[in-house]
Amino acid sequence: MKEVVIVSAVRTPIGSFGGGLKNISAVELGKIVIKNAMDRISLDPKLVNEVFMGCVLQAGYGQGVARQASIHAGIPVETPATTINMICGSGLKSISLAYQTIISGYNDIVIAGGTENMSMAPY
Repeated sequence: MKEVVIVSAVRTPIGSFGGGLKNISAVELGKIVIKNAMDRISLDPKLVNEVFMGCVLQAGYGQGVARQASIHAGIPVETPATTINMICGSGLKSISLAYQTIISGYNDIVIAGGTENMSMAPY
């Protein structure tokens, strides 16, 4: 069986509602972690087969949070990116989907994770 490994891990900062991160969008936070994850292992963005990113509160970010974040991080527009909207589990679901696409032989290199900014959610 094919072995699947995590080769780089970066997390978005944890803030408080209305705190210091209140003006940094989930797209921007996602871009930062994707770029840093690739930079830490000197990964050429062209080698990424697919991106899965969880984001539950997507209102106001435009279409395709994962796609926006991946393109802004330097991943080619030809690389598919999927946003997962699953309350309290979208980031973990993204990692699970990445694993499934690698173990099945569909992908070799996948970026997976999640991004949110609760302060920017409309209320």
